[in-house]
Parts: sequence; C-alpha cells; structure tokens
Amino acid sequence: MNAEELSDSLVAWLRSEVKAAGCRGVVFGLSGGIDSSSVAVLARRAFRDEHLALIMPIESDPRDREDALLLGEKFGLQCREVHLNPVFEAFASTLEIGSAVGAQDLSLNNIKPRLRMTTLYYFAGRNQYLVVGTGNRTELTLGYFTKYGDGGVDLLPLGHLVKHEVRELAAHLGVPQSIIDKPPTAGMWQGQTDESELGFSYDELDRYLVGGQGSEELASRVEELRRGNAHKLRIPKLPPAYGS
Repeated sequence: MNAEELSDSLVAWLRSEVKAAGCRGVVFGLSGGIDSSSVAVLARRAFRDEHLALIMPIESDPRDREDALLLGEKFGLQCREVHLNPVFEAFASTLEIGSAVGAQDLSLNNIKPRLRMTTLYYFAGRNQYLVVGTGNRTELTLGYFTKYGDGGVDLLPLGHLVKHEVRELAAHLGVPQSIIDKPPTAGMWQGQTDESELGFSYDELDRYLVGGQGSEELASRVEELRRGNAHKLRIPKLPPAYGS
C-alpha cells in the first residue's frame, strides 16, 4: 500500500463529494482513537478552515479526551467539546432504566453513539457540512457498529481499509504513536475493547478478510456476524408494491 498516494486520493475524494453535495465542509467525531484520528487529519487536509471535530464524551475514559485534544493541538483542528453525559442520563431516566440493566447492556449503550450522531447532524445542518464517519472495512464487513449511531454518516473514507492498513495510513499522516498503539475500543463502557468483544484480534480478522486465512472458529464467527448484522448495511426494506 502506498500511503502517500492513498492519503492524497482520499483528500481529493472528500473534496469532490462535499462539492457534489453542494456543501462547504465536514464534521466528524473525534474519540482519540486511531480511526477518528486518521479521519481528522484527512479532513483537515481537505478543508483547512471548513471542518469541525466534535469531542463528545459519554461516560468515557478521560484518557481518550486527552488523546483527542492532543491530536487537535498537533494538527490545528477546529475542535469543540460537547458533553453528552447529562443528556444520556436524562434519557435513561426518562426510559425508566433501572438497576436491573447492567452497565454492559447493548440496548442502553447503543444510545451513546446515537446521541453523538444526532449531535453531528445538528452541526452539519448549521454549517452546511457533511458528516464523515470513521468505520473501516473490518467493522463494516462484520457489522460492528451501531445502526443509526456511528453508522449514521454521509462519507466513510476508511471504508475500504482493514485495520492494519489504517495503521499504515495513520503512521504516514503523523498520528501520534501512542494513539496508534492504543487498544481499539468503541467506548461503550469502561474497559471495553473491540477485540475482547469480538473474540479475535484485528490482525486475525484482517488475515481472514483479505486472504481467507484463519481457524474454523474464526470463519464461523465472522459469517455469524455478517449474517446477523446484514440489515445494518441495507436501506429500509419496502413491501411489494400494492397490486403488483
């Protein structure tokens, strides 16, 4: 992979898509992880003045916020913090979610990326921006994202890259090594990591997705996730037209 050619082509693609949509720039979430950091640098290169990086902690690890601010300072990003904890807590209270629901309940935790999506589209509408997502090929293939949450975006510049390719791109873009080396996490709950939740490392998943190499257990798990999450990649289905 030629990281320089790739980064240049992605920057050009972002500009082209935004222009085609009649918009002025882009907005994206900045979590402090490798995917969002890579997207942030690409967005900054594509739109020096017309970009907005939103840091949106919800019961988040404070170190993620520190990494997001570190990246923002290094690359001169236009950052804004939106603290969504009070919104999340009020919404959970309105739904009368009691102590019976555990801290790792997915129905509860999926509210977090959906609140972030709503926030991103508010600022997109106010500024005539498109929303840029941070999903990569591995996550998209497995359906490892929240429907109408972090999956609710306009553009996915990393969508053709598996995780090790994202690492190469991030290194080329100058993302701090401390961010590149962090265990990937969706930030759903304290201590959550992608690999512990999926049951396999990204390196194992990448080898399977790119070259079909892996154990029967891995192949079975990947196909199970693909089937179970296929609905996330489809537009809403319609019934047959009446009278047809």
